[in-house]
Amino acid sequence: MILTAVAVLVLVAVLVILLTRIVASLDSITGEPSGYSSRSSYVGKIAFGLRAIEMQTSHLGPEVTQLNAGLSAAAQGLKSIDTHLVHTIENVVRQGEEGR
Repeated sequence: MILTAVAVLVLVAVLVILLTRIVASLDSITGEPSGYSSRSSYVGKIAFGLRAIEMQTSHLGPEVTQLNAGLSAAAQGLKSIDTHLVHTIENVVRQGEEGR
């Protein structure tokens, strides 16, 4: 019974130590107090920056869709050109063999 009590105390002590380290890590992420006791939150700054990036790039979605459509049409045209070039080369090779 004494051994169980000691094990429980050790477990509680380890939990307290680990939880205080976690709290310290979270405090370092949320920032240092600055100014009129307001906290400068690093997470808040990151969120603000991400919102700014989202706002500045929000117009790209429709433009990319149009660009993809144009590139798909260009790809089809290039495939057609490739097919015609293959046939042209085959005909030139065939004519060269017949001329020998």
